Amino acid sequence: MIKLESLGQSAPKTSVTDKLTSPEIGKLWVTYLGNSMASRILPYFLNNVDDSEIKSVLEEGLRLAVRFTNTIKEMFNREGFPLPSGFSEQDVNVGAPRLFDDEFYLHYLKYVSKAGISVYGIAVPLMIRPDVRDLFTDCIVTTVQLINDINILLDAKGFLIKPPFIPTPNRIDFIEKQSFLNGFFGDVRPLQALEITHIFDNLENNATSSAVLTGFSQTAQSEQVRNYFLRGKGIASKHIEIFNRLMRKDDLPVHPSLDHLVTDSTFSPFSDKIMLYHKIDMFAVRIRTYGNALAFSARHDVASVFARLLAEVGNYLEDGTNILIDFGWMEQPPLAADRDALASK
Repeated sequence: MIKLESLGQSAPKTSVTDKLTSPEIGKLWVTYLGNSMASRILPYFLNNVDDSEIKSVLEEGLRLAVRFTNTIKEMFNREGFPLPSGFSEQDVNVGAPRLFDDEFYLHYLKYVSKAGISVYGIAVPLMIRPDVRDLFTDCIVTTVQLINDINILLDAKGFLIKPPFIPTPNRIDFIEKQSFLNGFFGDVRPLQALEITHIFDNLENNATSSAVLTGFSQTAQSEQVRNYFLRGKGIASKHIEIFNRLMRKDDLPVHPSLDHLVTDSTFSPFSDKIMLYHKIDMFAVRIRTYGNALAFSARHDVASVFARLLAEVGNYLEDGTNILIDFGWMEQPPLAADRDALASK
């Protein structure tokens, strides 16, 4: 490893006494909220699980969520930083009847773990203080291990929905014509591996999201919140059909629904607040996954699909945020100083 000193430079020094930067504050704040939510949802799952192996993975997910929130709590307390309100025991009824089958818990854990890895992965390069950088590095390493364990268990139990297989190339080729980008007119090539990757990833996310929304819409107390979940389920179902249609055109397997893993219970285990925050949080991640897909889609029609659906998700997300604000449930993220307001005092 090349050291800065060998290049005639001094290694920058940071300390846990250094002031937190805005990315550090922002990522710590959102990570605390997300894991505060998980630390309330997972105990309910654990109270309604029969399979001992699935229970073990749920316990590991809960252990990580509690550890992450406690570490951030200690950091904020040392900084004199107000702890986010997050979620409490009032947001969950652990004794409520079962809402999801055991298999669903594995799909759900994979769903939220992918979201966590996305948040942590963006954080690490921007973290300056050693303690914060170490925290997010630990978040990535342990969450990756969790998602590996989830995939192994999904496969062992026959629940793993594998991505499509494509032929192994027998030679290296270079693109010679702009027709490689065609999607609407002319000679349209088959989907390439990266396009399939992101279509499948978003099929997987939407299938799990649809099941979550099915359960949430059955149990929401507020009509406004329930209607919002039903609208979200319609969006997820429509996006699944659009992505599956792209797969069918190239004779690739489609992704099955997971809605059958939701029971017929209408007894709410969660508050409307935590359910609404949950779906807004996950649809916000959906914008990122659609954006990633757009970046790797060379075919015009595929890129157009992701751009159009991304806008629809953005509109849905804004409407949900307005509901959170109307109910007084949305915590304000830390802000930069309002210099105009300060100057007017």
